[in-house]
Amino acid sequence: MNRRSSPLAEDSSRQVLSFEDNLTAAELYGTRESHLRLLQSELGVEVHARGNEVRLSGTEESVEVARVVLEQLYGVLRSGRTVRSRDVREAIGMVVEKPDVDLKQVYEDVLSHVGSRRMIRAKNLSQRRYVELIRSHDVAIATGPAGTGKTYLAMAMAIAALNRKEVARVILTRPAVEAGERLGFLPGDLAEKVNPYMRPLYDALHDMMDFERVTRLSQRDVIEVAPLAFMRGRTLNDSFVILDEAQNTTTEQMKMFLTRLGYGSKAVITGDVTQVDLPTGTASGLSEAVRILKGVKGIGLMNFSRADVVRHPLVQSIIEAYESNSSTEASKRGPAAPKAD
Repeated sequence: MNRRSSPLAEDSSRQVLSFEDNLTAAELYGTRESHLRLLQSELGVEVHARGNEVRLSGTEESVEVARVVLEQLYGVLRSGRTVRSRDVREAIGMVVEKPDVDLKQVYEDVLSHVGSRRMIRAKNLSQRRYVELIRSHDVAIATGPAGTGKTYLAMAMAIAALNRKEVARVILTRPAVEAGERLGFLPGDLAEKVNPYMRPLYDALHDMMDFERVTRLSQRDVIEVAPLAFMRGRTLNDSFVILDEAQNTTTEQMKMFLTRLGYGSKAVITGDVTQVDLPTGTASGLSEAVRILKGVKGIGLMNFSRADVVRHPLVQSIIEAYESNSSTEASKRGPAAPKAD
């Protein structure tokens, strides 16, 4: 791979990249050069491809980012992986955040033992740090908005640990608390009542494993999906335990969960502290845990932001719109009136 550069006006730059493999270069450009057009719109650079050469022009900073993105993604393609439009968009964000990032390392199949029907990998630097945090801590607490991969990656790590025989069981749990609903009003016995609350965990599980294997392992209690209330009084040894939707735990429930951890076990706690469905005035056990356990050795804390959302691009815009609306409504209400003596 070669590149040439020539100065233009002040704060402007032009570079020419040359890629050795024409077929890989064509794949890098995308269908009808869609990846190059994405670079152009996201970074404001002029991008022109001819054969195995790409000409970049624009501000010095934007051209440099485009160069790094193209060279890094070319390396990713040469390693045998595919690159899609969302990968290009995520690569731009990673290079802007960390110019010396190694995308091949970020996209490494760190979860190769999941046995999934598709490759599961970190999609940005935050997810990569999250994976490493789980690996290096017995208890990891991750907060942030929906769509950042908190629960999905934790579950993939759990299945990989099970396949490597690092743990004997995987336990997935969440509090059975939802806005405007009560278990008593739902039909069926207790198991049937709580099953709808466990559905998101089952969905992620089935995305990683064949239905038959999930059923077989569930029947042997190797994989257990249960509401948080079922954890009381238990000691969980040699287990990988995931507590999802932890913002809906009370302080007492969170303490109960954390003290279930036995020898050879690992726990991951995930939740979004802006989406609490507890009764008004009830403190979230997740928020309390983050405050109380900060700095405790062996416990890792991870906070995702809306910039880390990896779902449909509109999800990030939706989160931003709601946050903006909340701020506007709060400013309209103004400061709370002082209480009378």
